Amino acid sequence: METLLRTPKAVLQARESKKGLNLVLEILIFAAIFLVCTIGETVFMLPAQIVLLAQNQLYLDAVGTGDVELISEAAVQAASADSFTIVSLFATSVMILLVILFCRFIQKRKLSSLGFVKKGCGKEYVTGILIGFGMFSAAVLLCIVTGSIRFTGSGTFAVSTFLLFTAGYMVQGMAEEVLCRGYFMVSVGRRYPMAAAVIANATAFAALHLLNPGIAPLAIVNLILFGIFASVCFIKTENIWMVGAIHSVWNLVQGNVYGIKVSGMQTQYTVLSASVTEGRELINGGAFGLEGGLAVTMVLLAGTAAFYFYKRKDGEAFG
Repeated sequence: METLLRTPKAVLQARESKKGLNLVLEILIFAAIFLVCTIGETVFMLPAQIVLLAQNQLYLDAVGTGDVELISEAAVQAASADSFTIVSLFATSVMILLVILFCRFIQKRKLSSLGFVKKGCGKEYVTGILIGFGMFSAAVLLCIVTGSIRFTGSGTFAVSTFLLFTAGYMVQGMAEEVLCRGYFMVSVGRRYPMAAAVIANATAFAALHLLNPGIAPLAIVNLILFGIFASVCFIKTENIWMVGAIHSVWNLVQGNVYGIKVSGMQTQYTVLSASVTEGRELINGGAFGLEGGLAVTMVLLAGTAAFYFYKRKDGEAFG
């Protein structure tokens, strides 16, 4: 039986370009790159933030009072608006660019070593969209069956806003996959066994979400499980297209289709309006959203197993 932890072509290509570093150094470099990306995204967002704040009456009124505390509160409230969220999603394009530049010119890696393989990229991406929608919908179904969530009707839906969220999440989901799987997992895999590379990047992925609202122990476990699932998907498909699409659609459907919190963050414009059942937080995730509950745990375990065992008729890995 083909081992789960076989070395993918991306890692083999990266090894040919440059030898891997000590794990501690890889982690420190990853942290530095994430910090640079965060700064870059902040700079990217600044002009849009200025415009949006200038149009926010609550913020303008607070500025008029001269009360620093009131201004700060108004700015925080304005930053929770969907317009700010959309801008922040598109800002993650900076992360994709900076990571690619680092891998290309510092690590001397080809784009294919990040998973950007040309062959079948469209098919892989569309397949990922379907898988992402199906997986999260399965988690929703588990919550419905167990009475952990109920839908109260339609949400506040606007086509233009939904399309902006869709495009934004296409960027954001791919950005996190480029950072954690295409760059970090492959970098660690240059020197260490794939098991170590998978655990390292899954843990790093979870760490990126530790400051999200409503974070809890089971949510952290699920974030690590998602990182492992995404790693297995990357390894088995030998590309980043499918897992990038899965990640993007996973986030989009939970927030803007089902009206559920995305890693603790709520959006206003949704197709459906959902509410979680009190006392069933172990299943529905409570304040963090479904990603903090057992419904998602079961779906991620099943999804990981499916990618591990699935083979095409020709015996090659899925994809």
